[in-house]
Amino acid sequence: MERHKIPEEIFTLITDEEIIMFKELRILIEKLNNKTNLTRLIDGDDYWVTQVFDSIWPFKIFPNINFDNKKFLDIGSGCGFPGLAYAITHPTSEVYLLDSSKKKTDALKILIKEINFKNKIHIINDRIENLAHETSMRNSFNIATTRAVSNPSTVSEYILPMLEKEGLGVLYCGKWTDKENKNLDKALEILEGKVKEKKEILLPRSKGTRNIILIEPKNLCSQIYPRKVGRPEKNPL
Repeated sequence: MERHKIPEEIFTLITDEEIIMFKELRILIEKLNNKTNLTRLIDGDDYWVTQVFDSIWPFKIFPNINFDNKKFLDIGSGCGFPGLAYAITHPTSEVYLLDSSKKKTDALKILIKEINFKNKIHIINDRIENLAHETSMRNSFNIATTRAVSNPSTVSEYILPMLEKEGLGVLYCGKWTDKENKNLDKALEILEGKVKEKKEILLPRSKGTRNIILIEPKNLCSQIYPRKVGRPEKNPL
């Protein structure tokens, strides 16, 4: 019998081969957890809903957008969600996983060594406030995202400088209020960005409401963004 029962909704999004890879990923993260304490969300619904399903559904729910064969950046990747989940379901994309914790980037290197990913995957130990001011990285990604890192206004300041002109930012949010909407609109106006589309779902197994907000550049944002380390978090635009 399968130790961690997989919610039925997962099977509507991914293939049997991808399910096998996600099982391998769970086992490896569990082993690494014994040494590095990467995440507490590793058992049952915590893994299959809160990690796997929540990471991949945004890339399956916009039928008019092609998310394959892209250059993808996951900011604050942690133990690899959503970045490695996206890599499994989009094997033709080139994936960059960024985290400021060396403990976590070392663990990510082990994960991509042990699992047979088809993608070219890069692991970067740095802060986004630094990486965004490197000429080779800035305005070079088709897709940039971050999950469970900060509020949407702060996340937008991290994401928009990384996107090419036609790029997309993917913002993960819980419940979405009018106040949050106004704050995001204010930040996007400063950053020369705009909202492209929004979707809301209820996660399986009563795991709560999830909103996905797609943002895109109107123009390239000012070189002063993102501000120095800590500023976007402490003083959102």
